Amino acid sequence: MTTNSMPPAYFSALGNGKYRATQATAGAWDPNQQHIAPAMGLMTHALERHQGTDRPLHITRLSFDIYGTVPIDQVEVSVSLLRPGRTIELSQVSMTHADRTIAVMRAWSLIDSPTEDIEHHPQEGFPAPEECEPWHAAEIWPGEFIASLEGRRRSLSPGRAQAWLRAELPLIEGERTSDLAGYLGLIDVANGLAMAVDPSAAAYPNVDSTVSFFRQPRGEWVGLDVTASVGPRGVGLTHSLLHDIGGPVGVLTQSLTIRRMPTAS
Repeated sequence: MTTNSMPPAYFSALGNGKYRATQATAGAWDPNQQHIAPAMGLMTHALERHQGTDRPLHITRLSFDIYGTVPIDQVEVSVSLLRPGRTIELSQVSMTHADRTIAVMRAWSLIDSPTEDIEHHPQEGFPAPEECEPWHAAEIWPGEFIASLEGRRRSLSPGRAQAWLRAELPLIEGERTSDLAGYLGLIDVANGLAMAVDPSAAAYPNVDSTVSFFRQPRGEWVGLDVTASVGPRGVGLTHSLLHDIGGPVGVLTQSLTIRRMPTAS
C-alpha cells in the first residue's frame, strides 16, 4: 500500500523524451535499481504518443529485451519505425540511461477490423478479484514499486498462482496514459507471483518479456494466471495467461536466469 511519503507517480516527464524515475520504481531484486515493470509501461506510452490516436492500427505484440539494471535516475526513451505499413507496422522503442541501453522493445501493430461475429476466447475458470485473498506482496518482496501495488492472489501450488494487481500510483505525474500502458506497467510482476523457487535460495530475474494480445486490455486490474518452471541448468520460464475484468486478453512469457544466493546450499 502507498504511504504519505510515496512519490506522486512512478515517473516525471522532463521533456524531449526524458523522464525521471521516482523512488516508487524501486525494484524487488535490488531496491537501489528500478523495477522493469513501470519502465515497460513508460516505453509503451512513448510508442502510443509517437503513433498518435487517429490511426486504424492496434498494438498487439510487444517484445522487451532487458539489457541490464537501471538506477533510480533519469532515463531517455526514443521511438523508431522499422517497418511502416497501412495494415501491419513494426516499431522499436529504446530506453537508455547515461547513453547505456537499458531495454529495447519491438512492437507489431495490426489493422483494426470488425470480427465481433466470429469472436472466440475459451475461459477456464479464472477467479474474479473478490474471489482471491488480499496479497500483501511487500511482506515477501522488497522495493517501493511492489509496496505501491494492490494485490489479490490465489496460490495453487509451487510454481502456480492466479492473481489480480492494480497500481495505486499513476505512471507519469500529470500526464494521461492509456489502459494499455498501465497494463504493461504491471505485468512484469508475474515472475514473482508463483514462486517456484524460494527467493531467499535463488534469484530468478527475467531477461525478457514477450506479450501478445488478441484483445486490447481495459480497466485498472491486471489478471495473471501464472505457471513458473525451473530447468536443470540455470534457466527458467514464466508463462502467464493474461486477463482483464472482461476476460482473457493474451499471453506473457518471460525467460529467467537462475542465480543461487551465496548463502544457499
